[in-house]
Amino acid sequence: MFTYIDPGVRQRLIEMEKLVRIDADGVLTEPRLAPEPGARAISILGPIPLPLELQGKQYDVDWYASVRHTELSKATELADKLRESDGQQSFAILADSMAVNSVLIIGDPAQWENPLVRVHSSCLTGDVFGSGRCECGPQFTAALERISAEPGGGMIVYMSGHEGRGIGLWAKAATYVLQDAGENTYQANRSLGLPDDSRDFSDAASLIKYFLGGKPFRLMTNNPKKVDDLVHMGVANVTRVKHVCGVGEANRRYLKAKRDWGHKLDDEDIDRN
Repeated sequence: MFTYIDPGVRQRLIEMEKLVRIDADGVLTEPRLAPEPGARAISILGPIPLPLELQGKQYDVDWYASVRHTELSKATELADKLRESDGQQSFAILADSMAVNSVLIIGDPAQWENPLVRVHSSCLTGDVFGSGRCECGPQFTAALERISAEPGGGMIVYMSGHEGRGIGLWAKAATYVLQDAGENTYQANRSLGLPDDSRDFSDAASLIKYFLGGKPFRLMTNNPKKVDDLVHMGVANVTRVKHVCGVGEANRRYLKAKRDWGHKLDDEDIDRN
């Protein structure tokens, strides 16, 4: 299960040209050498053919898994200690040591001129359980469908460490309880002493730079802060396009709070059936 931290397997993946490393600016670096101290580097594994089926529709996708080099190093160090102590049963804790983000490539990047891109924050309750308390699940599915319909395609960057706008699943569950007691989604975060939005888009910025190479693209989001964060991190040539879907009675209050916080949502977007 943890062959990705085995040095021998890592070398094989590099030789197969399936494992590369990029710096913060999305530029390829030598994966066999350790990055400079303090430098942010991302290891990318792929492409891996990943046929998807959602809501009866099939999609041909190339999957890339990405992780920060610092987190890989910590996992490798811990694995070495576990091997020395014959702690095989404790290897499961390594799964909690890394936030593995994903890039889903749809179509042929060589044909991209102004592709659609979605930076999607992980949401177990919406993406997996199908919860109607948010619009995350429908947004992911709609992004996949819209990008697949585009000439040349585009890509989805799936950020695994963004649950609950960065507070994690446990705290997110607590905010749901507070919301049911009358607070909105941002008030609930503040009641827990947490930021309104603590998501870090720096890895997403690096991945966009690497895969798009400076090409103009259209970012599917209603959140102008997401655009501002990416631009601040050096992402250029981005145009925001509205991405409204999955609106229902269970999430209208939630969407209104997002609109009041700054999301570009109109009354007709929220009041739609």
